[in-house]
Amino acid sequence: MKTKFAYPAVFEKEGAGYFVNFPDIPPCYTEGKTLEEAVFMATDVLESRIEIALERGEPLPLPSDMDTLSGDKVMLIVADVENIKSQTRYVKKTLSIPHWLNVAAEKEHLNFSGVLQEALKARLADSDYAH
Repeated sequence: MKTKFAYPAVFEKEGAGYFVNFPDIPPCYTEGKTLEEAVFMATDVLESRIEIALERGEPLPLPSDMDTLSGDKVMLIVADVENIKSQTRYVKKTLSIPHWLNVAAEKEHLNFSGVLQEALKARLADSDYAH
């Protein structure tokens, strides 16, 4: 199965940032404060949109000829669906917590994996790993 896809993205300068649109894959757009951030965001949204289309069995259109598109900048963005799958697969972890905390959490019917994920995301919110 094909795992890499390339589509042209149209970048429009808006104020201090960039708005990005993929004309071949509606709705597929994003923005960034800088051109570099806009490119990273474009890659992310394209990978996500393609992954959804593949999961639903939707056909993907052929990419437009970049010479037919206009905007402040037109760039080819490569989406690597395998990259997404490796980042979203689950990893089993074994951990230890105090007995009293386990009893209290079970009494409240808390989902341990969900709580741990929420806590880790909150802790990493300002890091380079935040999604």
